[in-house]
Amino acid sequence: MSQINMKNKTTQLLLALIVTLVLAPAAFAAAPGITGGAKTPTFNLTAQPSFITQPDGKMVYSWGYGCSTAPSGFLPMPGGQNLAGAQCTNMQVPGPTIIVTEGDTVTVNLTNNLPPVAGNTSILFPGFAVTSTGGAGSGLLTGEAGASNCASTGGAAGCNTVKYTFTATTLGTHSYYSGTQGDLQVEMGMYGALIVLPDPSKDPAGMCPFHNTAAGVDPADATGASLLAGGEADFRLSASGAAYHHPGSCYDREYLFQFAEMDPVIHRQVEQQVAAKSSCTGCSLNVATEPYHPAYFLINGRSMPDDMDPNYASEYPHQPYNGNPHMHPGELVLLRIIGQGRWQHPFHEHANHVRILARDGNLILSSANVPQTSTPGLAGPLMFTTTTTPGVTMDGIFYYTAKGLNWDMYGHHDGGTTAAASLPCTPDSNGYNTGNPLALNYYEWCQDHNKPLQVHPFGDVAAGGPATLPDPTLFTNGTWYGGSPYLGPDATVRAVGSTGTTPPSGTIGNSPTDEAGFAFMWHSHNEREITTNNIFPGGMMMMMLVDSREFVIDETN
Repeated sequence: MSQINMKNKTTQLLLALIVTLVLAPAAFAAAPGITGGAKTPTFNLTAQPSFITQPDGKMVYSWGYGCSTAPSGFLPMPGGQNLAGAQCTNMQVPGPTIIVTEGDTVTVNLTNNLPPVAGNTSILFPGFAVTSTGGAGSGLLTGEAGASNCASTGGAAGCNTVKYTFTATTLGTHSYYSGTQGDLQVEMGMYGALIVLPDPSKDPAGMCPFHNTAAGVDPADATGASLLAGGEADFRLSASGAAYHHPGSCYDREYLFQFAEMDPVIHRQVEQQVAAKSSCTGCSLNVATEPYHPAYFLINGRSMPDDMDPNYASEYPHQPYNGNPHMHPGELVLLRIIGQGRWQHPFHEHANHVRILARDGNLILSSANVPQTSTPGLAGPLMFTTTTTPGVTMDGIFYYTAKGLNWDMYGHHDGGTTAAASLPCTPDSNGYNTGNPLALNYYEWCQDHNKPLQVHPFGDVAAGGPATLPDPTLFTNGTWYGGSPYLGPDATVRAVGSTGTTPPSGTIGNSPTDEAGFAFMWHSHNEREITTNNIFPGGMMMMMLVDSREFVIDETN
């Protein structure tokens, strides 16, 4: 299917989704993970079985990594506050996201608690020089932890635990996964992410200017004042605000997306053979991993709409990470992307291309410097779809400004619940309203300022636009709603008219309840991959929500 036809098809699917689905309440993402201490972090992981859930109600037998002892902490931790419900006590798919800092000496102790018939297991850390000790000795690719009963069948004490040590020399986003019988163990869920943050002492002070609405992001920057009392916390993992030691890698928010797929036939074979051979000594699994027919397509271990529920939601004890990005107009959003399965997944981020910064932790630079500086320019491509090749990681920057819509997405209301003076828009040399970083319409594309969308709108913008929105009683369902596309505090009123404050359903999933963000569907461009067991909608799909700047995006769930 051509990109143009696919785009049209996707638009139709998006409208159908908004009109017909009862969606979960709004939730948020960030890039949650675990830490293991400063300079010499240690992570104690265990490989074990359990069941993960799917939107069709199926419980799929899987293998994954969890924490055998509590990590030293969880990130992000703005103001010392963990994400709500943060835990690592269960086996999970994907495994815990390991977050370390450049130069750290990292130790990972892996204990094999898989069923004995599963045999040995291990972890690979591509891109790092890894030393392994203990366990059951060397496998084909790395040191392995012996079967969970190896000591009772003639192995040395502790043979089911192997120790990996390496130095975090390569910045950015990386994967880790089983190096033992990978066609089976990775399929069963044994994979995860490793994020290496830059050492902030290597960056010049102020390399990344304040850009979002968080209070105290850059104390040296006078524009760091909060737009609201109790304004947003800084959820960037990097202390310097950059993903790499380069000003082009500065960002305001970050989200991690791990793409994988599952063939339930393989998982069912494993479950049946584990049960049948539970009392057998010396037996092994004999599972056919070809032909391969995946029916579940996962983002961070979940399928749509589950991936829009909160991180660490209690209904997904073995799938703690979600996939529901939020942003304000003009913010720079770092996307950390990993292909964890066996297939390539062409994932399309609506609303803008993604500027690729790096692949596999290697910053892509030009041979020429940025004009009037000694800094090499970025050379990564702009991608219409981020092709998540198995085993490959990408870091990229996404942003959305509403440039060129030909209508005013802000509604330029100044924040009250009654009509008030319209906000001005004074274009800078690039056409954006950047003179006052505290303005609610900061980074508005001034050419579209005060241009109406609706022929007969409710709200501030005068009538005369090119479109008439659907009757809100027809365009509303569930705790989310498809009302006015305007951002701003009166969006709810615009959706129902001046006499009401809620859509006909009587409930709003957004928080605050008078908010109506602007939603873009992010999804796989392989149409089968936006299904769950061949039923649409599902699979690799989510909503990216652009929220007006007067609304705090709370990433603590």
